[in-house]
Amino acid sequence: MSTPTPASASALPEGITDPNYKPLPGRLGNLSVIQQHALDKFKKELVEDQVYIEGEQRMSDATLLRFLRARKFDVPKAKEMFLANEQWRKDFGVEDIVKNFDFPELAEVDKYYPQYYHKNDKDGRPIYIERLGMLDLKALYAVTTQERQLKRLVLEYEKFIRDRLPACSAAAGHPVETSCTILDLHNVSLSNFYRVKDYVSQASSIGQNRYPECMGKFYIINAPFMFSTVWSFIKPWLDEVTVAKIDIVGSNYKDKLLAQIDAENLPKEFGGKCNCPGGCSLSDAGPWNPSGPKETESGGKVLSG
Repeated sequence: MSTPTPASASALPEGITDPNYKPLPGRLGNLSVIQQHALDKFKKELVEDQVYIEGEQRMSDATLLRFLRARKFDVPKAKEMFLANEQWRKDFGVEDIVKNFDFPELAEVDKYYPQYYHKNDKDGRPIYIERLGMLDLKALYAVTTQERQLKRLVLEYEKFIRDRLPACSAAAGHPVETSCTILDLHNVSLSNFYRVKDYVSQASSIGQNRYPECMGKFYIINAPFMFSTVWSFIKPWLDEVTVAKIDIVGSNYKDKLLAQIDAENLPKEFGGKCNCPGGCSLSDAGPWNPSGPKETESGGKVLSG
């Protein structure tokens, strides 16, 4: 006789149209009594500290649960992480970046270090692709700077949270809270990695500490024989939960990617069938952008939300 599944202490979010949706543990609709109590306590303390802003997306129950999961539902640790994030947002000028930052050099940057969102996987997650092996650092920093790269990274995280996830959720009929990442290391060189490791370290820190629990699937493809050396640098920057989500594959990655991503959504260069006009890396194709890419006044495409 099977053991019945205990009822969740929280209701499912509104707007779900997928009859087969079953939230993962620690999400709305699948919280234990202890987890629900932690969420209530966390929110109550933020209200008492006059930090909580009613109706603000980054204060939603789903977002607060990201911080709680990142700290294993330890409320004091989650609160410390959350307050540090709020201070970082002020110091880094996140709201100003969202409102005013433009990246007209995108088309040039794309030639030397492609980083882009493109469509979604079979679970509805937005796909993020980064081609570290194509990095040409000298050419890259002739057209942009590390500071502008980090600002663009933050802008894309904000679009991911504010625009891409809601659009993917609507398309899937259930909450989509994470991404599916493909990191391509084809032709990566140790010398190039060492030169860019400061940026990669800062980018990893921003992802883990400011936008926690956003990683769903992570495929490292075309990992070369010397990748163990690179991995020894990257791994300490990541927590154990993140490391557990990473799947390191060599050059025989096609079947693994196609098991997670429909061929129509996977760019042709990775074994899929998608070949967007002007290139997938600049198309910003996905549920969040049904009208396609738009042009800036200076002629460069920007990733629209």
